[in-house]
Amino acid sequence: MTGPTAAPPSTASARTAWLTTLRGDGSPHTTPVWFVLTGDTLWIATSVSAVKARNVARDPRVSLAFDGTGDRPAVAEGRAEALPRPREHVEVLAAFAAKYDGWDAADEDPYGPRTLLRVTLTRWLMVP
Repeated sequence: MTGPTAAPPSTASARTAWLTTLRGDGSPHTTPVWFVLTGDTLWIATSVSAVKARNVARDPRVSLAFDGTGDRPAVAEGRAEALPRPREHVEVLAAFAAKYDGWDAADEDPYGPRTLLRVTLTRWLMVP
């Protein structure tokens, strides 16, 4: 990892992050996501059919912005991969449930089954 090696303390407690993935034509796709952070790994639960999941399958490069409306934003880059069996990641699901009032991040949603995006953070661009 280049830049600061640890996530700023405010990052893990942020309720929402803004995830940017790349479409097939190279244009950015930005969306708010719920997440949990474990060390240098950030986890996002999403539908397997979501644009962000399809984008990551094609190009793993992502960027994330945390608390972008405040006066102390944090921005990171990383590489994401989709893990299609979220129930295999019990500790990650427990972290989602603890952070988001019991939410089961592996539950299927109206768009289909869930996947976990595992984002390995490679560089912090802005740190409060």
